[in-house]
Amino acid sequence: MQNEPRFSIVTCTWNSAATLADTLASVRAQTCRDVEHIFVDGGSQDATLDLVAAHPLPKRVLRDVGGGISRAMNQGILAARGEFVAHLHSDDYYAAPDVLEQVERRFDETGAAWVVGQIRVLRDGRLFEPYPMRPFSYRSYCSGRAAVAHPAVFLRREIFAQVGMFDEGLRYAMDIDLWLRLGARMAPALIERPLAVFREHAGSVSSSNKIRARQEEFAVRRRYAGRAPLAFAVYCLRYLKRMRALHAQSAV
Repeated sequence: MQNEPRFSIVTCTWNSAATLADTLASVRAQTCRDVEHIFVDGGSQDATLDLVAAHPLPKRVLRDVGGGISRAMNQGILAARGEFVAHLHSDDYYAAPDVLEQVERRFDETGAAWVVGQIRVLRDGRLFEPYPMRPFSYRSYCSGRAAVAHPAVFLRREIFAQVGMFDEGLRYAMDIDLWLRLGARMAPALIERPLAVFREHAGSVSSSNKIRARQEEFAVRRRYAGRAPLAFAVYCLRYLKRMRALHAQSAV
């Protein structure tokens, strides 16, 4: 029986040829080679699947997966065989060749259920430095003081059986919903360095409709308000301030 890989990297694609090459190159460059790469494709009509076919690492391709990004991510989890699962979307890429090596070491040192690092944002050709990383606590995350950036999150595959997977009814805040469920049970082990680069552009779902994204995030956080009511009240103040700013921008 073939040994299971340590890492399953899930990449969701749909007409992603313009950016996917950077994603693939960053995975190929990893010093940790114990990896399978799972592609969940929504029916690409460009060169996406040609790029995937040429990718030399062990891989599997799930084709014509509909139902939205949450369902695509869940399908990737269900297909994963690795001990650790990460989602690296086709807009994003790992920040350095030793990312998986560092994450593997952190898992082994701590026995944590999940490991979280920082990201850098690529906007208009410029790479921005990461925000300072705050210590994680459930209250700090509920209040919005601590952040968890999805491209820099790695989870033990077994943890999904305990907390569930992504809510397929959500379009924007499915990751926040999962972190709130997971964070209530256990804090992540942190790596205070950039693990991934998030490419921000007009086509990014979270960037193309920021007001709806914030509204959905508020609804998700309200689901769990009873677990940390004071922290949720702090978040509400932040939410009102950000929504005022977004509405002012949209009115210009």
